[in-house]
Amino acid sequence: MDARALETLRTVGTQGGVTAAAAVLHLTPSAVSQQVALLQREVGVPLTERVGRGLRLTPAGEALAEAAVDVAVALERARAACDEFLERPQGVVRVSAFQSGAQLLLPALLTRMEAIEGITLECTDEDVAQDDFVALTDRMDVVVAHRPDDGLGWAGGRAVQVVPLLREPLDVAVPLDHPLAGRSEVRPDDLRDLPWIAVREGFPVATVLGAVAARSGSAPRIVHRVNDFHVVEALVEAGHGVSLLPRYTFGGGARVRLVPLAGVRAGRRIDALLRRDRAERLVVRRVLDELRALAGEIDTA
Repeated sequence: MDARALETLRTVGTQGGVTAAAAVLHLTPSAVSQQVALLQREVGVPLTERVGRGLRLTPAGEALAEAAVDVAVALERARAACDEFLERPQGVVRVSAFQSGAQLLLPALLTRMEAIEGITLECTDEDVAQDDFVALTDRMDVVVAHRPDDGLGWAGGRAVQVVPLLREPLDVAVPLDHPLAGRSEVRPDDLRDLPWIAVREGFPVATVLGAVAARSGSAPRIVHRVNDFHVVEALVEAGHGVSLLPRYTFGGGARVRLVPLAGVRAGRRIDALLRRDRAERLVVRRVLDELRALAGEIDTA
């Protein structure tokens, strides 16, 4: 079997269709369809099926895509074995992070990597709904993602490696002159009837706010939904509501007061996600080592 065709089938499965897979693989949709069709003729069983206007893998296609993971890992492991003999393995490592995670981690990571010859980082910020982070690993070598405390793990099964980085507490952000600003902590009951600035549904902080509401016994009064935490900070500062903001990213500012939340576990887990085959690359491993070390310093500060 052709390794490229296996990779194409796998990407059709993870991206949920031919067009999205073509964008990731830098191919035309017709080229993707042709590779899948050739593979299907070779194995003799249907590998995809129509669902409405979309396409999904059949059980046979899922099984073959699962096997394609091992093929990709084996190929990268063989390349890594050769790279071990190079004095300085070289390459480009593409890293994406959600916006506040990028603010927290990427500047220092780039500074660390500048001291290591031969490795070039290409960074981008991509904040998506929690269920969509895994799909980014088809395009990026390392995806810095976040999920709620005590929430479910990541989809993707054995095809995706999850590297825990740190836990970042979420505190209640209030204006400096707010009645709660002088408190050492607040409890969910203290937050009833306050106007909230929340993120959109499907994002980790929304799940944490739901837990706070459940503990207080009343639904939060959400007046605005904004995903950019810098905009949230500005709105809180101007007195347009309270919110949840990440402690390490925004705790050093003077625009709002962050008050720890008691009585409910409020925080987010920050993980690095990557495909198992990409995890075999020596340059990717080196970036992960630096990312873990950096996260450890933040988490214990």
